[in-house]
Amino acid sequence: MYVIIGGGGKVGSGLARKLGKKGHAVVVLEKNREKCARIAEDIADILVINGDACDVQYLEEAGAERADVLAAVTGDDDDNLVMCQLASEGFNIPKTVARVNDPRNERIFHALGINALSSTTIITRLIEEEATIGDIVTLQALKKGNLVLVEMDLPGDVPIDGMKVVDIKLPKEIVLVSIIRGEEVIIPRGNTTILAGDAVIAVTSPDKEQALRDILTGAR
Repeated sequence: MYVIIGGGGKVGSGLARKLGKKGHAVVVLEKNREKCARIAEDIADILVINGDACDVQYLEEAGAERADVLAAVTGDDDDNLVMCQLASEGFNIPKTVARVNDPRNERIFHALGINALSSTTIITRLIEEEATIGDIVTLQALKKGNLVLVEMDLPGDVPIDGMKVVDIKLPKEIVLVSIIRGEEVIIPRGNTTILAGDAVIAVTSPDKEQALRDILTGAR
């Protein structure tokens, strides 16, 4: 992929380093000249441009017309919003991702069709999940919160061990997406057997997540 990163702070430079190691073409746009010099010195094989990613001129210089993704990760939500709008509307970049510093702004980004992540929201979810059962992790909010993708490792004494999917009688709001058994990935059907130790991935509505947990652990 060809990725433009708006913002060369700790988040932007860390993202650039990881994407570069995975073989993606990366360009970092950063207004601060010293940050640019530091990134260019520390990270090999990426292009660093000293300029404002909210400026069309610098986006053009970064090759926005051929970019696959723009990640706006500055510490300013207004700047991140402008970057994403320019990227999608001005350059037709297929995917935009924004860092949201104030979680109250997440709703605005989502309403505009921008993939937005607030560290506060992520940390809160991780704390809440760890404080409850710890073995079920919400991976990603889907369709702006109307669905969640959930992964759960089944314990060794799970009551549904050896049961077929059809016999578990899941609510219609819960759909099993896949079962990971060792190195094997299984697309579940009605006659697929669930075994202790399986990792189960499911899609459900947020209000049925507790029901999913109860069913898979035998707590219902």
